[in-house]
Amino acid sequence: MKYNRRRFVKTVAAGVGGAFLLPARGADASVWRFFTNADARLVDAITEQIIPADQDPGARDAGVINFIDKQLAGRLRRHRQAYRDGLIGVDETSRAMFGREFVVLAPEQQTEVLKALESGKAKGETWRKQSSAAFFRLIRDHTMAGFYGGPQHGGNRGYASYKMLGLDYPQIIGQNRYRRRS
Repeated sequence: MKYNRRRFVKTVAAGVGGAFLLPARGADASVWRFFTNADARLVDAITEQIIPADQDPGARDAGVINFIDKQLAGRLRRHRQAYRDGLIGVDETSRAMFGREFVVLAPEQQTEVLKALESGKAKGETWRKQSSAAFFRLIRDHTMAGFYGGPQHGGNRGYASYKMLGLDYPQIIGQNRYRRRS
């Protein structure tokens, strides 16, 4: 079959036109494996309070949310329900303390909510079924693993923690890829 310009244009037009018939992803479609977009915003805000950015990257810059999401979709799936319930509980506590959701609170208020969780004295219906202190430990431990662990697991983007600590990655004797701070 001979291809000419007319046949080519018809084929391309049919392909491009057909793409509009496919279901479109909505604005709220999630790019996450486990989290919804709202969950991801909340976890991102929590982890950024646990490891905030200063002169070095924080949890957000290091992509800790990606690590936690990837792990909950895979090897750490046993913690899914704890996260589902715990995230509801964080917002319950936030509303009880400040009348608003966690992600819209000032950083100082977010810290107060997390202190309440850590102490086990957080307010909210969720914490009658699950310990707020246990949930805080879980998300804190996952935050640390995502920040300090190997980038191949989804976190520590750009070797953020390794650079901060002045470590080589991978560990190769005689090579230091990062400038030491004076």
